[in-house]
This record gives sequence, C-alpha cells and structure tokens, in this order.
Amino acid sequence: MRTFCLLVSAVLAVSCKNTKPAVATDNSDPTKYLNTITAAELKQHMLVIASDEMEGRETGSIGQKKAGTYLIEQYKKDRIRQPKGAKDYYQHVPAEFMNGKYGQTLPDSENIWAFIEGSVHPEEIVVLSAHYDHVGMKNGQVYNGADDDGSGTVTLLEIAQALQIAKKEGRGPKRSVLILHVTGEEHGLHGSRYYSENPIFPLANTIANVNIDMIGRHDPEHEDSSDYMYSIGSNRLSSQLQQIIEDVNQKYTQLKIEYRYDAPDDPNRFYFRSDHYNFAKNGIPSVFFFSGIHADYHQPGDDADKIEYDALAKRAKLAFATIWELANRNERIVVDKK
Repeated sequence: MRTFCLLVSAVLAVSCKNTKPAVATDNSDPTKYLNTITAAELKQHMLVIASDEMEGRETGSIGQKKAGTYLIEQYKKDRIRQPKGAKDYYQHVPAEFMNGKYGQTLPDSENIWAFIEGSVHPEEIVVLSAHYDHVGMKNGQVYNGADDDGSGTVTLLEIAQALQIAKKEGRGPKRSVLILHVTGEEHGLHGSRYYSENPIFPLANTIANVNIDMIGRHDPEHEDSSDYMYSIGSNRLSSQLQQIIEDVNQKYTQLKIEYRYDAPDDPNRFYFRSDHYNFAKNGIPSVFFFSGIHADYHQPGDDADKIEYDALAKRAKLAFATIWELANRNERIVVDKK
C-alpha cells in the first residue's frame, strides 16, 4: 500500500510539473521569433488598415473605429489579451480631453491596447506604440495613410504576434510589453498624452517606449537604398538605449542607423512631433523609429501599393529586436540624463 501511494504521488508530481507553463531560462537569441515578421503578413494587414473602407481613419470617425475593430480581432485571433486591470481592449479618450488643449472639435475616441505579461519582472513595462489615426477624407478623396501611420500600426501587430509565439513556447519576455495603438496623433499627440496622464501601469514602472511612425518608404535622401532607419531621441535620457539599438541592429538587421534628426536645433523638430514625446517628457527613455518624409506625406497618394514591404519588414525586425533586448536584459535600462 505504501509503495502504491508513493508511486501515485510520483506520477502526480510529474503530471503537475508538466502542466506548469514554462519560464524562459535563456532569452538571448530571438532569431526564430524575429523571422515570424514577414513582408507578406505586413502587407496583408496593410491592405485592410489603409483601405478606402477605413475612410482615412480620421480621429474618432467610423473609419477609425473600423480599424480599431480590426486590430482587436487580430489580437483575439492570436490570443493576446487586454492589459491586466482593463475590462476590454479600449482606453476611451473623451472629447473633453481631446479638445481641451487646442480648442478643437473632435469627438470621443479610443486608444487600443494589448498586453504580453512578463515572466520574471511582470511589473516592469516596455511600451510599444504607434498611432492608428490619419487625416480622413478631403474633397471626396480618401487619405489612406499607409505609411503615416499604417506602417507603424501593422508593425505592432506583427511584433505582438512574435512575442506571443515566444511566450507560448516558454520564451516570452521577462518584462511585460504593452502594445499601444494611440489615437489623435494627427491633431496634437492627444492619445499618447491621455495615456501618459492616465496610465494603466505606473509610469514609474514603465522602463522604455519604442514608438514607430512612418517606416514603410524612403525619403529623397535615400533614393538608392531603403536599407536604413532614422533613430530619434534614443540618447536623450539614457546612455544605454542608443547602444542597445546599435548592438541589436549589428547582430540581426544590419540597417544603416542615422541620427540626423537628433540635433537639438533640428528645424524639423521630429523629436517633439510623435507619440514617444509624451513618454520622454515624463522621464521614460524613448526612441522614435522613422524612415523620413516623402512626397505623399499627408497627401491622398499615401497608399498601400507604395509601401516597400521588404524594407518595412526589416525595420519591424529591428524594432522587435530592440523590444526583446529591453524586455529581457538583466537590469532595467538606466535613466542617467536629463
């Protein structure tokens, strides 16, 4: 009888052990998951997000809400849930907030969020952001905003999917990753400002922001090659973030990283013009990934058929590798600059 009990106990112990979710012990090499990000899947999403059906995704419009529904459908399909503490995938942004700063007449809108919980330091958050609004319709023409910022929007879907695949295989990120599609960027960074003032996780626990805005084409300075990425703001608050980007790029993507817009006196002031700024102004190390302005910027010609999908995939992989390193390094990134 005793022998039988010991045998049953041993079987139960093994059974219980085998049903526990695995915890990653080595997250050093993300290549397998990085390679799940493909030009074909990015294009598949883009043909929806930047279609005429979305009517240019004007802030608070029916078209933008359709785009938000599509994003949520993809997260549900990949079994990626809303953040802990949220009742659904929406962070509602009231019209009073949207219009309070500049006296605009925008309707209510929503940020869309999804969440990959960390396995070791779940309370520490890396935010991956992109805006999913655009400028809508003008004079009967649809401004589809494929590059601005359909490119960032679809990149977030692919990075989230890659992280979730890793998590299912027991190699999920050690820190949590909040995927944040923000609204109202085109009217003054309203969605990211709302999140920064109403975060679902304390900003003190938000270790970094990787923001993606227009990475699907090339600018006039790169007519011969799209094998580059502008990195903006990575050296403003942390002595480590820029080096992390350089290191993962050298190892996994070999893009030419350029810093021409990082100068404090840059007349374009791109550092202040996308959603990372609402994290950076709160002392959170942030980087804005960007491939530059082109002739179709805020024009009806910013269409899905002009996106350079191979270049977009390679840039998305750099963003993924940056997120992976930030989420898996032994110590959280330092904030040692003002």
